[in-house]
Amino acid sequence: MISKIKTRWDNLTSPSEFILLGLSSRPQDQMPLFVLFLTIYLVSLMGNLVIILAIYSDIHLQTPMYFFLRSLSFTDICYTTVIIPKMLINFLSEVKTILYSECMTQVYFCLSFGNVDSYVLGAMAIDRYVAISKPFHYITIMSSKCCILLLVISFIVPFLHSLLQVHLLNRLTFCASNVIHHFFCELKAMLKLSCSSTSVNEIVIKTEGLCVVMVPITCIITSYLRILNTVLKIPSTAGKYKAFSTCGSHLTMVTLFYGSISYVYFHPLNSYTIKDQIATVIYTMLTSMLNPFIYSLRNKDMKQGLGKLIGRIKFQ
Repeated sequence: MISKIKTRWDNLTSPSEFILLGLSSRPQDQMPLFVLFLTIYLVSLMGNLVIILAIYSDIHLQTPMYFFLRSLSFTDICYTTVIIPKMLINFLSEVKTILYSECMTQVYFCLSFGNVDSYVLGAMAIDRYVAISKPFHYITIMSSKCCILLLVISFIVPFLHSLLQVHLLNRLTFCASNVIHHFFCELKAMLKLSCSSTSVNEIVIKTEGLCVVMVPITCIITSYLRILNTVLKIPSTAGKYKAFSTCGSHLTMVTLFYGSISYVYFHPLNSYTIKDQIATVIYTMLTSMLNPFIYSLRNKDMKQGLGKLIGRIKFQ
């Protein structure tokens, strides 16, 4: 079936559909993978939704830190919803097709929400820096206006960046094959599929794309260097531990997210392998699923907020 479809598009520049090979082409693997990713999706969806409701319903969690955490949970829900539902459908389908327009839409929103995740993590790092290094000015600096401005930037920049990337991708020719060796329409996999020159795309990725990505990374690194400098000046060990403990959950999320995404995007385009797919699963799905657990299990205030939410639900 795949060979027939590949031949059908040999002389065309804009195929009407692509084929997503997924994580495995073996029929016996499809149902276990379906169950696995359905579980990941439901846990991610419910976990992040509970975090949002807990923060929204508890007046003690109406602070900048939890404002950004609530935004991160919302973005994680959107991110996984762009990818996993189509994956689940393909696991149960013999021909794993996706329309050209749907594919480009998926590329756009995957890039957008992935980068929004990154920018919100950057905003959270700034919040932690102000809380630890400038505690007496925290309320003034991290005002509602400042938090909303940071969140607006976190959405506008990634969405404009993704628009440029998809526009350049849409100009490419796909005439040799319409088979995507991935489980979703991912930018790097699409570039590898093109039979026309991708030099412009790669230059833009390494210049404009790198600048967009480096903004939140720079915020995170700078914030934690200043946090470290502040903590080292604290005389007591207990004080140092307390300061670092407020950053533990955020640092865990940053390590998981940037560690896996760096593995994928620092590899040459022609060396895209199954290891890159596994790393992609980590930064697109597992971080979104683990986010609620990391923040709720390591955070006393979140535990209390979740307890109040559960108590309120039981009472009603």
